[in-house]
Amino acid sequence: MPSLAFLCVKVHKMTYYKLRNGLLLGIIGLLCYPAFAQKTAISGTLRDSLSGETLIGVNIYIKGAPSKATTTNSYGFYSLPCSSYPTTIVYSYVGYKQKEISFAQAQTDQVNVDLYQNSKLLNEVVITADSYQEQVRSTQMSVAKVTSKEARQLPAFFGEVDILKVLQLKPGANANSEGVGGLYVRGGGNDQNLVLLDESIVYNASHLFGFFSTFNSDAIKEVQLYKGGFPAQYGGRLSSVVDVKMNDGNRKKYEATGGLGLITSRLTLEGPIQKNKSSFIISGRRTYIDVFTRQINKGNANNPAATIIPDYYFYDFNAKLNFDLTPKDKLFVSGYFGRDKFNYKDQSVAFNFDWGNATGTARWNHIFGNKLFVNTSAIYSKYNYVISSGVSNFKFQLGSLIRDANLKSDFYYQPSQNHSVKFGAGAIRHRFDVGKIKFESSQSDVSNFEAGETLYGVEGYLYASDDWKASERITLNYGFRLSGFNGDSATYIQPEPRFAANISLAKNVSLKLSYARMVQYVHLVANSGASLPTDIWYPSGNRAKPQLADQLAAGISSALGENFLISNEVYYKKLQNQLDLRDNAQIFANSNLDGEFVFGDGWSYGNEFYVEKKRGKTTGWVGYTYSWAWRKFDAINNGEKFHPIYDRRHDVSVVVMHQLSKRLSATATWVYGSGRWATLPVGRYLIQGVPGSQPIPIPDVLSRNTYQYAPYHRLDLGLVYRFKPKFGESDLSFSLYNAYGRLNPFFVYFLEVKNPAGVTTGFQAKQASLFPAIPSITYNFRF
Repeated sequence: MPSLAFLCVKVHKMTYYKLRNGLLLGIIGLLCYPAFAQKTAISGTLRDSLSGETLIGVNIYIKGAPSKATTTNSYGFYSLPCSSYPTTIVYSYVGYKQKEISFAQAQTDQVNVDLYQNSKLLNEVVITADSYQEQVRSTQMSVAKVTSKEARQLPAFFGEVDILKVLQLKPGANANSEGVGGLYVRGGGNDQNLVLLDESIVYNASHLFGFFSTFNSDAIKEVQLYKGGFPAQYGGRLSSVVDVKMNDGNRKKYEATGGLGLITSRLTLEGPIQKNKSSFIISGRRTYIDVFTRQINKGNANNPAATIIPDYYFYDFNAKLNFDLTPKDKLFVSGYFGRDKFNYKDQSVAFNFDWGNATGTARWNHIFGNKLFVNTSAIYSKYNYVISSGVSNFKFQLGSLIRDANLKSDFYYQPSQNHSVKFGAGAIRHRFDVGKIKFESSQSDVSNFEAGETLYGVEGYLYASDDWKASERITLNYGFRLSGFNGDSATYIQPEPRFAANISLAKNVSLKLSYARMVQYVHLVANSGASLPTDIWYPSGNRAKPQLADQLAAGISSALGENFLISNEVYYKKLQNQLDLRDNAQIFANSNLDGEFVFGDGWSYGNEFYVEKKRGKTTGWVGYTYSWAWRKFDAINNGEKFHPIYDRRHDVSVVVMHQLSKRLSATATWVYGSGRWATLPVGRYLIQGVPGSQPIPIPDVLSRNTYQYAPYHRLDLGLVYRFKPKFGESDLSFSLYNAYGRLNPFFVYFLEVKNPAGVTTGFQAKQASLFPAIPSITYNFRF
């Protein structure tokens, strides 16, 4: 294969001249070596027969030799080396009819296969895409998968399905507080999660101050959460990777999907541009709380005593096009745009706050022969927020922005039945607008001013990995990632080794081990403990060094037939160069922001137990996490270690889905978590001002996060009724959030207690809670 040999040599040269790193050069050379000893392979693309959607994770193997297997990648492509003919290839995917194709001789053309849905399973809830046996055999550990079909089965908050909320029901990942979005994975912060939407980085994956995620489930094909054992192609964050894949659009026929809920409505349109060769999908969602609040405010316009209700709404829009340019070339163009808008206006003040993300991805897939596949992507990402207000003759504006331009290539190479190789390279150019402030006044005696700074950085990486079946019982995945960052004031180059092993202990029982080093070059500077998205992303520099994480994990997985999966994992994660703000830090209008930083270390460890059932009328899972997380800063808490607020000792989730009939299904989720940590005063001391004045009580805070809130627990119930199809599919989804009305703590505040003479005698702690039991109903349709 001279063309492949030339490619390997070209990669060698690129690696040397870009980073001059001999270690990575040797690894890529070793991985490319099997190309010169290879024979033939069968390759192609797997699709759904009804929609033409590519299928991810299809299990493909040689009949009679299931260990000689492969799976489709993120684009539905597969390559299975075959050394002898005739042979029969089996295509197996949960929820679809198994398909077998016999080959009398080697194939030079692509073998594209359509799989048909299994009608026997259409009325059952199927939880995951790949079989339990395949999950047990895989070297990948610490991963959770969620499909939009699964998310739609679960009870929804205000009737709005949220695919990220489903991830919070998996062990090792939880939410920080009641109704707040984001993920806290294995003791890491929310900013330490790499969230990707069709390969574009999403910096703030929340709407409505964290109550909903930015992802419209109607436009999403699948979400994978990696908590550890990270594949070498991922980097840039410490704790997890959330990889979200959008639907490609129906290539066979036109469809409309949507829903009408209590506070949001959504609509998705998809269909072929040229049948079986190209398709489109567009999807939109908007809340309409503002429609009602505006009418209320208008009715109270003539009542000065009436309370003005803030005007709030969010919207998002997804779009995607894909084209088969040739049998070996495919083009995908996708984008996302979403904003939140919060406005308040009365007779004396106007306050506006809006924030959101914009992403765009153009991807080209090319197949080199039957063994080598490449995806090249040009990516744009942007997140910003703007706060503006006006009082009389004064105008004030505050904001922050991060903008990325990303170019990357990823190669998938199947040299033999025992090796699956991935390698690639990429670069990201970052722009940071940090803490920008603008003040204007129409008064001549008041000066206008602007402050803040703009910083730039370039992040680059090379990686290579090999999934090697060393024997019938041992499979290894070894890889290496070399990343670097060049900012305004410093340059860093960091090695990131990766290793994973799967040891078969018995049929359908395996022991898994993994080690991964992760590096994060951009930092989130939080200005408060509130849920407002007013934080600032900041690059590594002379003081703000890259954050590092080393994670070890070990686990046992067992598949009990096709019905049950049981796993147990333990992990230990060491964090270096963790960043926090010193007390009373000034982060806006500060041209020396890194002078406000303090640095320290962290560590976390725990055990995650998981059992899942995905076939039959009753399906679901149970997860339990027992864990610890710690932080230690010389400049915080007198140098003593403390728990971060998201440390959760016990975390339990129980999910049950039951098919009552062909039309009716019931779901229930119950969650329990140890109370989150908080910093509260242990008492008050008095400061006397002007002689004779009332003494001022000052909170006495001795140390950080020494108080733990009451445990959190909640039961959600759901019922889905499917109408008899005439022109399409439709259903009514009923949900009851917090069914037994648990008043979970959101925050704690203190009230002054005074005697009849008006003298303060003490303070009483009070708990604030957000949500009682909330019923909701949503009408969903597909035509």
